[in-house]
Amino acid sequence: MTMQGARERTVRTGGVELCVAELGDTAQPTVVLVHGYPDSKEVWSRVAPRLADRFHVVLYDVRGHGRSTAPKPLRGGFTLEKLTDDFLAVADAVSPGRPVHVVGHDWGSVQAWEFATVRRAEGRIASFTSLSGPSLDHFGHWIGRRLKRPTPRRVAQLLGQGAKSWYVYALHTPVLPELAWRGPLGRLWPGILERMEKVPGDGYPTASLPSDAARGAWLYRDNVRSRLTRPRPDAYAHAPVQLITPVGDAFLSERLYDELEHWVPQLTRRTLDARHWVPRSRPEQLASWIREFVTSVEGGRPQGVTATGKYADRFGGQLVLVTGAGSGIGRATAYAFAGAGARVVAVDRDGETAVRTAEMCRLIGAPEAWAEAVDVSDEQGMEKLAAKVAADYGVVDVLVNNAGIGLSGSFLDTTPEDWKKVLDVNLWGVIHGCRLFGRQMAERGQGGYIVNTASAAAFQPSRALPAYSTSKAAVLMLSECLRAELAGRGIGVSAICPGLVNTGIAATARFAGVGAEEEKRRQKRSARLYELRDYPPEKVADAILRAVVRGEAVVPVTPEARGAYLMSRFTPRALRRIARLEPPL
Repeated sequence: MTMQGARERTVRTGGVELCVAELGDTAQPTVVLVHGYPDSKEVWSRVAPRLADRFHVVLYDVRGHGRSTAPKPLRGGFTLEKLTDDFLAVADAVSPGRPVHVVGHDWGSVQAWEFATVRRAEGRIASFTSLSGPSLDHFGHWIGRRLKRPTPRRVAQLLGQGAKSWYVYALHTPVLPELAWRGPLGRLWPGILERMEKVPGDGYPTASLPSDAARGAWLYRDNVRSRLTRPRPDAYAHAPVQLITPVGDAFLSERLYDELEHWVPQLTRRTLDARHWVPRSRPEQLASWIREFVTSVEGGRPQGVTATGKYADRFGGQLVLVTGAGSGIGRATAYAFAGAGARVVAVDRDGETAVRTAEMCRLIGAPEAWAEAVDVSDEQGMEKLAAKVAADYGVVDVLVNNAGIGLSGSFLDTTPEDWKKVLDVNLWGVIHGCRLFGRQMAERGQGGYIVNTASAAAFQPSRALPAYSTSKAAVLMLSECLRAELAGRGIGVSAICPGLVNTGIAATARFAGVGAEEEKRRQKRSARLYELRDYPPEKVADAILRAVVRGEAVVPVTPEARGAYLMSRFTPRALRRIARLEPPL
């Protein structure tokens, strides 16, 4: 067993012995994780420990898989009726008298749909989370409706799912699947998963894979044809259901679930930008959604737990890290992602403001939010942060490098120390974030997104902002270069270029070449100008979320930023003349 601290027992039922593993406090609500084909319970090894701090987590090897024994004979030994007997035996053993929350992936989900819709399991299931596995009965009715009324759209849906189901036909052939799995396919499968599904090669799958896959072929042979041709008419769910649909699933079409509300009175839908093997590729996000759903059901509110904010279907459950999140654009961005249901890591050099941002994120709608204090210019501090985030929260899905400082003053008045401070925060802070978190995204192999906050000053020269403009122009070009390099890895990059936004940066900006009193006067004057402009940081946050959704490269925000961007492209000479004007003091 790859999960540290797991307790194992054997449950005997229907002539087989099931290997059952448990983690967490048995006094807490029980969550049963059911694996699919050709897996064993170890497919959940990255999810189960993330749930064990809050729940009693139970995993078991389905009959004929892992360390559970196989029925004799194999033919007829894997029917959904017998798999339901197994589940009920496990549930009675680990949670007598109390209903359990079921999570199923692939064939584990196919089984669990049976558990959640048959009357003999009613009262034993508190909730069901389905991943990449439809009810065969619902699937049968879905096919029947399209055959009875074969419109062009419905025919296309049938053909599309038929093409995705090629492996089902192969598994119905006699002998050949067993020979393939016990021969070359069994040896090649880990590499295939790593290449095609970007599943990390961390000791999964286990050595039992060839025999698991060979025996598991009977899951298809014993059930698929009979259920698709004669689906049950009463396959209504008797428990709340959370449906998580990976949009990149190579085996199942999203259209399979179009009419699911007919069968499930209490349904929560989620979509996930991932491929089929979500328990391996997205364990943090999956665990977050399971925690949220189970907690809501236990609290008596199973409906409406999905975030309702804009882009909730895109960012729900994703892990988003925002630097400079204690105030201004960073804080507004953290709130916007929280409202879309994302899990948020609020980073700021001021730990207290980061904590306040994280607390508000949880109130707004983030299922989880954390605060981290770090100076983005500190290379070692950023390395520690990246390691901590990966270990404690998971690999970041969206990184927003927003932290920055302002500096005004002529070039000749700007000291080397001034230059170093501005470049350390505005440029090197972005470099540290992109390098550390971008590498984690690339190594995970599931894509991601990086947003770098530049400025309209990146393309609008100014005699008063040489250091600041240089740092932001460098961020803009860095973003363009990264966008080109990381595109092949599925990682998008956007540069956000705001103009005058009502944040605290003007009040804290430094003015080179003047005394303390004059600097305070100019800070107050600049802050007043920004207040009069009164462009809210929330609009910049909206632009950031929109840029991620659309994959935009350069996003000027505010009318003056858009105007300067157009001038930089079409009338650069005019923009250079404007740059010569003496700024008001």
